[in-house]
Parts: sequence; structure tokens; C-alpha cells
Amino acid sequence: MTNIRNGMLAGAAATAVLSMLMIMKAAMGLMPQLDLPAMLATMMGRPGMPFVGWVVHAVIGIVGYGLVIALVDRGGEGNMAGRGMLIACIGWLTMMVVLMPMAGAGLFGMGMGIMAPIMTLILHLVFGAVLGSAYGALKRRAHTGSAA
Repeated sequence: MTNIRNGMLAGAAATAVLSMLMIMKAAMGLMPQLDLPAMLATMMGRPGMPFVGWVVHAVIGIVGYGLVIALVDRGGEGNMAGRGMLIACIGWLTMMVVLMPMAGAGLFGMGMGIMAPIMTLILHLVFGAVLGSAYGALKRRAHTGSAA
């Protein structure tokens, strides 16, 4: 149960970092057509309600990715940031071949141009690095706390 709690906490940390980057991207006017919360809200049948997209984004990041990193943890130390980045790359690929076409952006989001897959990959890699690093730190803290 500790792994799942740690996974959710790590997912929350990674989602917070990703959300801040997404808000900064929007504030700078970079690729305004790549508005993931708006896309998610539209896919959920709530166009014009980006709050719905932000909630879905948070659930995917905290619950979805949090559970995945906890479930793939085999107990060893290893490079948790690397594991998180691998998980995030799988999520990115799924987004590119399933969600982007469903949202009308085409395979790999190419309907928005070449920067869409590049930018989303970078964001996913940052997300994954934070996810894995936070999970690893929480795991180490739990082990040193139980040993004391």
C-alpha cells in the first residue's frame, strides 16, 4: 500500500510541475493551438470548459501514472528517473497515436505542425523525470524511516 501512496504523491508532484510548464507555455503564447486541457474537455463532451480538461489531466497524472510507477516497481534501487521517463514515453506514444487523432489533430498531432510531437515529448520527459525521482525519494524515505 505504501508503494501506491508514494506513486500517487509522485504523480501529484509531477503533475504540478507539468501543469506549471503548461501554464507558462500558454502565457508565453507558444503553440496556442496545443491546449491540452481544452482538447481533453472537448473529448469529454465539455467544449469551452477547460476546467474539466484540467481535472482529467490531474487524474491521469496522479492516479494513472501514480499507479503505474507503483505497480512496475520491483523493489530495487535502480534509476527511478529513467523508469519514470520510460513510462512517460509510453504515455506520450499513446497520446500521439490514440488521443491526438481522436481530438482531430491527426497522428502524432501533425495537424498542428512538427512542434506538437516535439513539445509534448519534452513535456512528457520532464514529467517522467519528476515522477521517477519523486517516487524514488519517497521510497528511500519510507525505507530509512522504517529502519529507524
